[in-house]
Amino acid sequence: MFITGPKIIEKVTGEIIDKEALGGAEIHNSKSGNAHFLASTETEALDLVRRLLIYLPANHQEKLEPIPFHYDFTKESDLIEVVPFDCRLPYDVKQIIYLITDQASFLEVHAHFAKNIVVGFASICGRIVGIIANQPKYLAGSLDIDASDKAARFIRFCDAFQIPLVTLEDVTGFLPGVNQEHQGIIRHGAKLLYAYAEATVAKITIILRKAYGGAYVALNSKAIGADLVFTWPNAEIAVMGPEGAVSILYAKEAEKSKNSVQFLKEKITTYIERFANPYEAAQLGLVDDVIDPRETRKTIAYALEMLAHKQEEQPVKKHGNIPL
Repeated sequence: MFITGPKIIEKVTGEIIDKEALGGAEIHNSKSGNAHFLASTETEALDLVRRLLIYLPANHQEKLEPIPFHYDFTKESDLIEVVPFDCRLPYDVKQIIYLITDQASFLEVHAHFAKNIVVGFASICGRIVGIIANQPKYLAGSLDIDASDKAARFIRFCDAFQIPLVTLEDVTGFLPGVNQEHQGIIRHGAKLLYAYAEATVAKITIILRKAYGGAYVALNSKAIGADLVFTWPNAEIAVMGPEGAVSILYAKEAEKSKNSVQFLKEKITTYIERFANPYEAAQLGLVDDVIDPRETRKTIAYALEMLAHKQEEQPVKKHGNIPL
């Protein structure tokens, strides 16, 4: 699948490439993002379609009723072991997803594209949800251009079919870099904010560990319309990490001090004690509750039940102007 074939490309640009390398299934799943699923055989592809249709209503007016589910409740205690206390260490967020969702219910979408964010369908206590989760294993879970596009499209798809959104947040921020800035990270990142703000379905956020800067706002914060935001006790909600914040806030004082290293260490310790916790955000009304990680599934289930009949009216207009 391509707009211009290999022969014309070679003639016009001199680039030599075959059809598979230009527009094969793996390329469109991992590079271009044009394809959302990859199957080895026709039978496997049809099985994927059948499974996908379980999560989708016939149209946006049809309400999905809870489906039968199985869950091993002994798994809940494993949640406290998955996320390292040291915020610099990576982990696989899919472990969290598998521990809070119904048995074998998670169907990942766009699995090979923009791996720093994970999206997919699942059920929690039988209720169908769309899950958006930062993946600390890749780029520390930061948001780049591709991740912003991937998440924004999935959010809009779920909203189109009245599927509630559950966001699992552990984000260092938007990925810094000259290429990202020049390729339009502001515009692409804005798509994510637009998608969340425009969505009228139930929107629930769980902050697992880090929630820094503009990325924290973009990932379904109260500021852009989250219905409920919960956080784990070790979460850090701030403009940036302690080291970065202190190096900026106290740069001049550090230069003047006799021992700048010790001075910065003390300031970092103070910053962590004062700001690197979820209670400051909770006091300001940015977080609804600080929860035990082992109660994450139960908390989401109660929230989904409470928001099952959510109705949200938006201004009458032809359509909005998403930052394409």
